[in-house]
Amino acid sequence: MRKILFLQPQLQERLWGGNRLAEYGYKLPSDHVGECWGVSAYPDSCATVRGGVYDGRRLDDLWREEPDLFGGAPAKEDFPLLIKIIDAHDDLSIQVHPDDAYAREHENGACGKTECWYVLDAEPGATIVIGHHAKTKEELAQMIADGRFRELIREVPVKKGDFFQIEPGTVHAIKAGTVVLETQESSDVTYRLYDYDRLQNGKKRPLHIKQSLDVIKTPFEPKAIEPVVKTKPGYVLTKYVDCRFYTVYKLEVDGTATVPLSGMFHTMSVIEGEGYLDGSRVEKGDHLVLAADYGDMKAVGRFTAIVTRV
Repeated sequence: MRKILFLQPQLQERLWGGNRLAEYGYKLPSDHVGECWGVSAYPDSCATVRGGVYDGRRLDDLWREEPDLFGGAPAKEDFPLLIKIIDAHDDLSIQVHPDDAYAREHENGACGKTECWYVLDAEPGATIVIGHHAKTKEELAQMIADGRFRELIREVPVKKGDFFQIEPGTVHAIKAGTVVLETQESSDVTYRLYDYDRLQNGKKRPLHIKQSLDVIKTPFEPKAIEPVVKTKPGYVLTKYVDCRFYTVYKLEVDGTATVPLSGMFHTMSVIEGEGYLDGSRVEKGDHLVLAADYGDMKAVGRFTAIVTRV
């Protein structure tokens, strides 16, 4: 089909956001922009197509009205992915997401959230929260009730190029000084476990202790990511994760490359450099959808992108 949909992302101001998303070419409305929703069909923050025959069309409308672009996906289902760039100028809340079954029962039929992070940048000494140290549900509940969060959370160092898969039920938080590209199920269901007693508009943001205790997996069992790297003429392709919701790759183009794209649609977020895809210019900060059964993609230039397929 060989159609490329360039998307106009949606920017989100956040209590903990900063101004580093300007480095990706976005015009920021303030110095507290925390998220760029680059590939989104979420109703309140839906990306629109920039240029081409679908110029100005919403991604959610195209998903329903032009299913062949996406491999004939059933219209009754929602667009399955949400891809963001997140600038954590300050610590995000310590949080957890439910799985699909819990969310559908307790969140009005919403889906849960499986997500993953590719670290775009991290200041020296930066850390993130992945998991916790409680051995049982009873110990978890007691540590939360006592406010022993420093003892509870599992904090690990982070650097540019790291990758993390965050399964539902995993306690996690992006912390200050870190910029990540997040690929996730198209869901905004988040349970805050702890928010550092911060005030927003003079009030503490609500916590979700009961829901968190319901869904946190105990004990936490870390799983190592084992990237699979393939070197081809003109490009290197690194596969990080292949789960039931998405497969995520890093594509590094250096020169001229022919990259086969078959099956369902792919998304692409350019995170460094510039070049061309079948004659269309791409640069850092671009987010796009490559239609289903695209075929061989001719890539020219020097750029790096995160590529996702369902």
